[in-house]
Amino acid sequence: METARLLGRGQARGLIVGAMALALSVTGCSAPGAASPSTPATQAVEPSLEFVGPNGEKPGKLAELVLTDDEKTAVKNGNHTAAFVWHTSSEFVSAVEKGAREQFKDLGINVVASTQASFDAATQANNLQTVLALNPDIIVTIAVDPVSAEATFKPAVDKGTKLVIMTTPPANYQAGKQFVSIVTESLTDAGKLNATILGDALGGQGDIGYMYHDADFWFTNQRDKAFKAWTSFLYPNQKIVAEEGFTDEAKTQEIAAAMIARNPNLKGIYVPWATAAQGVLAALRDAGRSDVKVVTNDLDATLAADMARDGNAVGLVGNSSIAIGEGLATASAYGVLNKAAPALVATTPTGITKDNLAQGWMEDYGTEPPSSVTGK
Repeated sequence: METARLLGRGQARGLIVGAMALALSVTGCSAPGAASPSTPATQAVEPSLEFVGPNGEKPGKLAELVLTDDEKTAVKNGNHTAAFVWHTSSEFVSAVEKGAREQFKDLGINVVASTQASFDAATQANNLQTVLALNPDIIVTIAVDPVSAEATFKPAVDKGTKLVIMTTPPANYQAGKQFVSIVTESLTDAGKLNATILGDALGGQGDIGYMYHDADFWFTNQRDKAFKAWTSFLYPNQKIVAEEGFTDEAKTQEIAAAMIARNPNLKGIYVPWATAAQGVLAALRDAGRSDVKVVTNDLDATLAADMARDGNAVGLVGNSSIAIGEGLATASAYGVLNKAAPALVATTPTGITKDNLAQGWMEDYGTEPPSSVTGK
């Protein structure tokens, strides 16, 4: 009987609500709190492709770095020298240096040294002292640790050496003062490319993991955030269900192993850069998860070989490395000419999948892919 009474009340409420709806439709009114038919549905806001440098610099295009014929002649007649004081060694760094060396040669600038610090600030400080003994007019560098680099590079600034920066300057250094210019890639475009490659590989569906660089590093921070924002905007049915930060790339295998163990339905993982992604691939192999797709930044032989074999890696985002190197060398010429340079310029990155791997490798690194990638 109680059930019958409840049903009766429910039916009665239904008749009352139906009558109200009919009356409202006849009068053209809306129920309180209801959306008006003329009110547009809420739409996701498209992320911006704008980004800023470490001091809020607005990026220009690499094409803004231009030398006249007279300026090139003046540089050639100056008998200038240059040195590289890198943060680490990698295929990416080698390609950047290749582009810079070729441009330096065209400008008559002699390279006297190239060092790398294995991501150790103390090693970079020692390398700088060794390089300064050679009295280069130009130093191309990227700070391992911006805070300690402020003191590390002060002797170079005091000597009047022209510092040209790939991505990260020492803290509190400004373009046009302590250094000439920053040359990098478009970070937001890179993040969008990562999102697009992974989204297309997954058909816009499924759970994904988001690994990010958990350090105050303007370059990687903005690129990581761009991936997250564009994933949400372009692929609303593709959900980031796991987020893990790291500072030590040697820890990514263990982090990824825990991530996939806790989230067995993962179908994709974003990793900030290629050497860090190597650990993620190792974790996926150990877990027997050939179904999880990985995207990352920078061209790398290990990742590229995996992609060529239809492994976990489905895409790499190239930085236009040769072009970055050419830009660093051209900015160096601005420095020795005492010509004001743009504070920050950026190249356009390239999305590389198995389909355009050989072409992309050639365009980014200026060489054919290694035999470990091609199998030749």
